[in-house]
Amino acid sequence: KLRVPEPPNAYDFGQILNAVNANKDKAACADLLTVTDPKTLPVLLSNKLEGESLLIFIQSLEHYVARKDPGLAYQHLFYLSRAERFKVVLALLSKNEKREVQQLFDLLSESQSDQYSLDDLASLKKVYEL
Repeated sequence: KLRVPEPPNAYDFGQILNAVNANKDKAACADLLTVTDPKTLPVLLSNKLEGESLLIFIQSLEHYVARKDPGLAYQHLFYLSRAERFKVVLALLSKNEKREVQQLFDLLSESQSDQYSLDDLASLKKVYEL
């Protein structure tokens, strides 16, 4: 299992993300997202957001983070949508990949959190073109 420290900068974040992607390690990605302040995601990702990364973020949030901390999952989705290249990567997702994003939003809409309202979630779904 990959040990995931809080990444101090974009380079280290990218290195950890590359290792996570190479191993398809959703649990390690969930650990990375758990120790990373959601507000810093756009800066840490810089211009390096790729479809593979977006997908492992979504899968990790869905399978590991959303049930334990739906507010944190929402915050990551929100700030992920502010990352450079987000619109480009989103446009390139397949139907099945979009379905995975929809499943995460469905899970969040069933959960309660003081971090977001159903209106907030509906607005963010539009940003994700769902």
